[in-house]
Amino acid sequence: MNKVLLIFGTRPEAIKMAPLIKEFERYPDRFNVKVCVTAQHREMLDQVLKFFGIEPDYDLNLMKPNQSLFELTANLIKELESVLKDFNPDLIFVQGDTTTAFVGALAGFYNKVKVAHIEAGLRSNNKYSPFPEEVNRVLIGKLADFHFAPTEKAKRNLLKEGIKNNVWVVGNTVIDALLLGLQIIKEQGEEKYYRYFDFMDFSKKIILVTGHRRESFGEPFRNICFALKELADSFEDVEIVYPVHLNPNVRKPVNEILRGHSRIHLIEPLEYPYLIWLMSKSYLVLTDSGGIQEEAPSLGKPVLVMREVTERIEGIEAGTAKLVGTNKEKIILEAVKLLENQEEYNKMAKAVNPYGDGTASRKILKILMESRNL
Repeated sequence: MNKVLLIFGTRPEAIKMAPLIKEFERYPDRFNVKVCVTAQHREMLDQVLKFFGIEPDYDLNLMKPNQSLFELTANLIKELESVLKDFNPDLIFVQGDTTTAFVGALAGFYNKVKVAHIEAGLRSNNKYSPFPEEVNRVLIGKLADFHFAPTEKAKRNLLKEGIKNNVWVVGNTVIDALLLGLQIIKEQGEEKYYRYFDFMDFSKKIILVTGHRRESFGEPFRNICFALKELADSFEDVEIVYPVHLNPNVRKPVNEILRGHSRIHLIEPLEYPYLIWLMSKSYLVLTDSGGIQEEAPSLGKPVLVMREVTERIEGIEAGTAKLVGTNKEKIILEAVKLLENQEEYNKMAKAVNPYGDGTASRKILKILMESRNL
């Protein structure tokens, strides 16, 4: 029986790991699976674990206020050493490009344990944007033994870097999680979700906004906020809902510029089920989040990406997303097009999502069970 350790620490990682953990649960005779959470994001991580019914076997609880990357990295490598000594896995899974994922892969390498990387091969080709994620994922690519790429383009990125063995295109597990999550919500009933958002008028066009990237802190964030204010002023049939990230660099400009507008709802960060439910009811999404760029198109929602560069270029090429940066005029221009021109809207809403069909976890397990390298 193969011993498998899944290491993650943030909400996005937990979301993308959850369907894989559920898939592993179907094969208790083949895999002894343990979950290690670093709690790089404590509260938001716990919400996802509870929703999907996942109990961690190791909880490092490393989140501290204003923790530097130096401190986080040092604490992670030290704590993971104890976990690896205790469990002695045959395979470590990491996801994406967080500091937890990078240090998890590094810890595996130090212990000569094979490493599998989910969402391998994403590249912006700008080492400071996103920071530190771009360099994290490049380094994970060098450390990993199994590379599960979400798209053909991601696979080509790896090939360009000389990574040619054990590379598979499986789609993105975020779509598996989205479909699984909406199924759970459907089974539970939607009443509590309508009650939670009873301050909103769902007969209007709902614009869902998420924004938290550190490269946008300062003037870029103010530009985003002024664009949102102008959109709300210009369209009476639009309501904007913005779950505001806890980081003070986000909260300060958002509250200064947007608080008090009757058609802009600034709310606390949403638990995952509430976010995907709201996304399913939205007309349009403005975001700098990687996961949402992949999720929203599966629900037929156009995405305007408020970043200067994105590693998820497939969505841009497929027409499910459009890169608008943090330029106030460009954000307004593209949003107005989608709000006023049904043809432009349909072109994006009906484009095929390049990030998969919700079977990525199944494909990963099939590859592992057929692999002779494990």
